[in-house]
Amino acid sequence: MISKSIFREYDIRGIFEKELNEISVKLIGYYLGQKIKGDKVVSIGYDARSHSPILRDYLTSGLNAAGCKVLDMGMVATPVNYYSNYIDFDGITTDASIMITGSHNPSEYNGFKITVNKSPFFSADIYALGDEIIANQDLVIENNITKTDIDVKTPYVNFMVKQFEHLKNFPQKIIIDGGNGVADTVITDIFDALAFDYEGLYLEPDGTFPNHHPDPSVEENLVDIKQALEANGDIAFAYDGDADRIAVLTHKYNIKGDQMALLYTMKMEKPTVIGEVKCSQVMYDELERRGAKAIMYKTGHSNLKVKMKETNADLACEVSGHIFFKHRYFGYDDAIYATLRMLELVQDGIDLDAELDALPQVFSTEELKVETTEEEKFLIIDKVKELLKNPSSDFPKILNIIDVDGVRINFEKGWGLVRASNTTPILVTRFESTDEDLAKEYEIKVNDLIAEAKRLVHSA
Repeated sequence: MISKSIFREYDIRGIFEKELNEISVKLIGYYLGQKIKGDKVVSIGYDARSHSPILRDYLTSGLNAAGCKVLDMGMVATPVNYYSNYIDFDGITTDASIMITGSHNPSEYNGFKITVNKSPFFSADIYALGDEIIANQDLVIENNITKTDIDVKTPYVNFMVKQFEHLKNFPQKIIIDGGNGVADTVITDIFDALAFDYEGLYLEPDGTFPNHHPDPSVEENLVDIKQALEANGDIAFAYDGDADRIAVLTHKYNIKGDQMALLYTMKMEKPTVIGEVKCSQVMYDELERRGAKAIMYKTGHSNLKVKMKETNADLACEVSGHIFFKHRYFGYDDAIYATLRMLELVQDGIDLDAELDALPQVFSTEELKVETTEEEKFLIIDKVKELLKNPSSDFPKILNIIDVDGVRINFEKGWGLVRASNTTPILVTRFESTDEDLAKEYEIKVNDLIAEAKRLVHSA
């Protein structure tokens, strides 16, 4: 029985063999091929997980059954996979690409990030694909792993070296942590071509992630790179499992994605910038102060790419380190490109620490997670919205509520957020205030509200 839960808001994700197995993945390939009208060219890449090539073969069989031509780029970073949509291979261009990756999830997970006609295949399209597959799960698809091997890494490396040749012999010592993901399928080739002085940690792709979990948004995964930076570096970068997400570290700061957006836009003329609902109010206010246009939107790489295209935005960001450049690039999240753009700022004389020191001081929590279930998480959010219509007398004064993605409650001196994760059975919360005690109060009061919402959902 194929689980409906693997079909998520912006990708397909599940546990290898249990949920992503020969039957389900062949059907995903077949019905995706049908949806993109068959007789199309689809390029496939995969991450370092041991089961990724197995899923590649299942997917290929399904796509071939639908009449598609399959191009195999092998093990690549997700941004390299995206790049395949913008070049040709001996006169052949791709109509779609699929990245097989579990990103930063535990090693037993895997999934598919799908691009069709240079746009994300997500949300209603993924849900409809899931419904069709579940309705036809008895269909038997024969093995057919006919495919054409392609090289995307070389043109990607060449593009980066050409775009950033002015960084050659960059004068500072760089530390990079690949987290045993796929960043180093290309990154050291770029660094070597640009004659960078760098030290690499855990660059060997290994889908068991033997050194630390490949999620640079979690502080405990940055222990080793911080030590290396302190001992022997000037600036450091860490990557998630598929290298579409970045952490930037100086001796003083772990620079979050919304702070990165403020830095990157210093070299843009009145840009349009999209941030997710977890971004600091400081980012939105500072962008507006500089004459930029700031838009708050939903979390999720697919959501932000689509909104960028709709608004012709120059940049988009997530706090977790997804950075999307349309300015001088293609509009997708690429941690390797983001690395080079940050080094460019440093070379241009931007003092990263000084710029962050100059921002208004706020007290922000990390992303705080509340465990729940896939079935209940959105029900709880709906119940929270109901409770906010008539909050208790001791609840902080509400200025307004933004419900573009979950609930962002704006208070007099800060805000609190509750949203349902689209990838895991959790609620994500975050709190910010100009007053540290108030930030804690917001956290306590909103958590009380969540607890009441959970109680009401359970009793319904």
